[in-house]
Amino acid sequence: MNNKLLHTPVGVRDIYSNECEDKLFTEDKIHRLFKSYGYCDIQTPSFEFFDIFNKERGSVASKNMYKFFDREGNTLVLRPDMTPSIARAVTKYYADEEFPIRLCYLGNSFINNSEYQGKLKEFTQIGAELIGDNTSDADAEIIAMIIEALKSSGLKEFQIEIGNTGFLKGVAKKAGLSDGAMEELTELLENKKYFGLEELVERENVPEKQRNVILQFQKLVGTEEMLEYALSLVENDESVEAIKRLQKVYNILKIYGYEKYISFDLSMLDMYQYYTGIVFKGYTYGTGDAVVKGGRYDNLLEQFGKKAPAIGFAINVDSLMLSLMRQHIETDNKTEKKMIIYSEDDRGKAINKSEEMRSEGITVLLVRKRSNHSMEEYHKYAERSGVTDIIEI
Repeated sequence: MNNKLLHTPVGVRDIYSNECEDKLFTEDKIHRLFKSYGYCDIQTPSFEFFDIFNKERGSVASKNMYKFFDREGNTLVLRPDMTPSIARAVTKYYADEEFPIRLCYLGNSFINNSEYQGKLKEFTQIGAELIGDNTSDADAEIIAMIIEALKSSGLKEFQIEIGNTGFLKGVAKKAGLSDGAMEELTELLENKKYFGLEELVERENVPEKQRNVILQFQKLVGTEEMLEYALSLVENDESVEAIKRLQKVYNILKIYGYEKYISFDLSMLDMYQYYTGIVFKGYTYGTGDAVVKGGRYDNLLEQFGKKAPAIGFAINVDSLMLSLMRQHIETDNKTEKKMIIYSEDDRGKAINKSEEMRSEGITVLLVRKRSNHSMEEYHKYAERSGVTDIIEI
């Protein structure tokens, strides 16, 4: 056989055996948590029309999408991002709903990342969206769910960093930055290239007060006290309101008892341009990127025809499982698994015994004994299969 047939393309991988079991088990625990908050399930197609994710929507760049054509010549894409799909579906099926809509999902997304980035091009996301609620309570509920989800996976050390896009937008407007300069500023902050900020403010003749704020973005990271300092730097209404919103959300998260997991980063941005307010990322050890990302997107649904505020997040399950593995955290996916080894003459007894045990919730492997294998080999096979007990019939 040609060995090339045994390999997967760069950016995708097989997940099998215990690793796959652990992943499914973790997904199920997080999903049950979402359900306990009253979130209903939604499934959207793996591929949709290109326009659902186009530049105007603020989703993934076109060059990073997997595109193809249907028989009618329409451009289709494998979904790179769940949120626009859900925004489309909510507009279609909940057009007249005026009260909050809570939805959760689990599925794979596809981004054609550069091979040099070392990221998976197909990855599993589990997440939730809270639509129709623009309150700070909704922001806090979503962040609390993230914290509980990460805790339920087994993580003990992680941090949720929260920012607000309104802070930067307010400063940029006050500074009179052009669209091109704003894009450059966004790129510098997103890539943490703070050394380029001074050159930018000089070239753009940014007023001294706004220049002072922009040059201090590197310092606008930290605890609740940092927010007070940031508040003293700005006077424009949009930036002030952005900080006050963060303070409100933090005070609510204190009621949940989750303040130790929270920090702030006012330079935080995201690859998705549809975010309009609070944004957040969750970090832990063992992976170079955030394991969870999300934020508020109050204008996205209106592009599909429903004017409604919204906030949501997605956990990258593959990154989460990598973190658990590198932190040597085992899932509590411990099930009793037994193996019944039987001869051909005792087939009936073995089947009856296996059915009886399975009715009691025990996992049973039925293995017919072959003369060309010793019992020692069967014991090694049982060990590889995670079997805790062998029964010979």
